[in-house]
Amino acid sequence: MNGPATDPTAPRKVLVTSRFFEPGFKAGGPIRSVAQIVDSAGPRVDVTLITEDRDLGDREPYPQLSGTWADRGRVCAFYLNRRSVSHWVALAGHLRHHHYEVLYLNSFWSPLYSFLPLLAARFGAISATVVIVAPRGEMAPGALSIRRLKKRLAMPVWKWLFGAANLHWHASSEREAADVLRAFPQAEVQVIQNQGGRGPVRPPPAERAPGPVRFVFISRICPMKNLLYALQGLRQVRVPASLDIYGPLEEPEYWRRCLQEIARMPRGIRVEYHGTLSPDEVCDTFWRYDAFVLPTLGENFGHVIAESLSVSCPVICSNATSWTSTLSSGGGAVVADGPPEVLAATLSRWAGLDPASLSRSRLDAGAAYERWRLNLTGVSVLDELCARVSSARRAEPAS
Repeated sequence: MNGPATDPTAPRKVLVTSRFFEPGFKAGGPIRSVAQIVDSAGPRVDVTLITEDRDLGDREPYPQLSGTWADRGRVCAFYLNRRSVSHWVALAGHLRHHHYEVLYLNSFWSPLYSFLPLLAARFGAISATVVIVAPRGEMAPGALSIRRLKKRLAMPVWKWLFGAANLHWHASSEREAADVLRAFPQAEVQVIQNQGGRGPVRPPPAERAPGPVRFVFISRICPMKNLLYALQGLRQVRVPASLDIYGPLEEPEYWRRCLQEIARMPRGIRVEYHGTLSPDEVCDTFWRYDAFVLPTLGENFGHVIAESLSVSCPVICSNATSWTSTLSSGGGAVVADGPPEVLAATLSRWAGLDPASLSRSRLDAGAAYERWRLNLTGVSVLDELCARVSSARRAEPAS
C-alpha cells in the first residue's frame, strides 16, 4: 500500500468510501458524520468519495445520480450501482490513474465498502499510501453481540486483511479506541472527536401543557438501537405515559418483535409508530417531547443525541456512548447495563414528574448541550489525520 513520495506542497488526495451518503438520510448518524468530515476538510485536501446510488432500504436510485461523478463543493462523489458491470468498470478505470495519500474506510464490516477496497489496496488495484478505518461504533461490545456467530467466523479473515502494514484507525472517542484495541491490540489508533454541533440551543416552550410524559424514539429500527429493550422497559411502567416512534424499518423480523411488545402494553401506556422523518424534521419533532429514549448498544458519535439536546429535549440513554458526562450533568439520564427493569425505573421516575419539573429538565438539557458545544475544537478530521500520518511516516527510520 505504499505509493510515490508526497510533495509537501501538493494537495493531499484522499479516497473515502461510505455505503451511504447524501442526499440519503435513512442510515442516520454515519451519513452526517461523513458529510461533516468531508465538508470540513481544508483547502489542501482533495476528496474523492465512493458511495451507493440509493438510500438505505430503497429500491430506486437517487434521481440523475446513479453512475455519475457529482461535484459536491470540493468533494467529487461517485454513485455506484453495485449490480452494474459498467459502473464497476468506470470506477476501476478512474481509480487506476490516481494515487491517494489516504484511503479512508467508513466501516469495519462492510464487504463492498471496506473489505473490497482494502483488498484492492493490498494488491495494488488502488494506490494508497495509508489506509484509515473508521469503525463507526462497530467494535463496541454491544455491536459485536449482534450476529455474534457470523462475526466470530469472519473475524480471522478480517484480522488477516486489517493486519496489513500502513493501516491506522480513526476513533471518535477514547472509549471507541479501547474497543478497537480489545480486538486489535497492536492497532495504531488516532482519537479525533467528530464535530456535530448545531449552533445555539433552542429553548423549550415557555409552558408545558398538562398531561402524561411524552417520550420519543427517533432512530433506525434495528437491534443496534435497541428499541425492543425500550419497549420492554416501558411495559413495566405503571404511570401514564406515551412513546412515539420515528425511523426506517430496517429489519422486518425485529420490528415484528417490537409490535408484539407494543400489543402487550398496559392501560395508560400509549405507543404509536409515525414513519420516517426527513433530516429537516428531526429537531422540530424532538422539540415537542419531554425526553428522547435511546438505549443504544453503542454509538460512534451520536448525532441524534446532539440534535435532541440542541432543542432542549433531555436524553435517556444507555452508557454505551461518549455522551455519558454530558447527560449526567443535566442532559438527561444514563441507564446502566441490566435487564429491562433498570430502564423501567428511570422511565417511571420521569413519568412521575409534574409539568414544572419536566420543564426544568428541558432547560437543564439545553444548558448541558451549550456547555458541550462551547468545548468543540473545530478540528478537521481529514486534515488532522493526514497531518498525524505524515508526521508518523517522517519519524519512521529509513529502510
